[in-house]
Amino acid sequence: MWNGGFRFVAGIDEAGRGALAGPVAVGAVVFPAGMSELALEGVDDSKALTPRRREHFAEVVKSLALAWAVGYSLPAEIDSLGIVWAVYLAARRALAFLGVAPDYLLLDYFTLPECELPQTALVKGDGRALSIAAASILAKVHRDELMRSYDGAFPAYGFGRHKGYGTAFHRAAVKELGLSAIHRRSFAFHDEG
Repeated sequence: MWNGGFRFVAGIDEAGRGALAGPVAVGAVVFPAGMSELALEGVDDSKALTPRRREHFAEVVKSLALAWAVGYSLPAEIDSLGIVWAVYLAARRALAFLGVAPDYLLLDYFTLPECELPQTALVKGDGRALSIAAASILAKVHRDELMRSYDGAFPAYGFGRHKGYGTAFHRAAVKELGLSAIHRRSFAFHDEG
């Protein structure tokens, strides 16, 4: 995109789409045009990195980025809009918080309807574009940190461990305690046994 004349290319990716609790987070990252890929050696899809590596690279990304932001859609918004539109809303929020106006968007798998910016959706984009991988890392690190903070308010659910995803422990806690204030009521909660 830089070779095509675009200067502020924003990579965008989400974390928490399939979780049963907590917000969905969308990261947006703009690197300086022409930045060397060597500065980001080892950056990859957030799911391919250990938590320690994700946290390390989140700091690297923040230090090298021209601009970065994370936007959220809360569980009530996910329930009222549906997860797809909630992801779009979180992405628009991330773009609004960037501090620079991007002139092109690279997204992991989806495009933003109602957004007039030129954009490309890349299948497995977090493995193909460093800015998308960086956005993936920021979204995951910030969302995980938020989910760990919910442990204090809802200690019996174990949000710090599973980050709101549907583990056996999490499902058992919901079966015993019911839904917390941060659960997505529109998502399926049933006994799979």
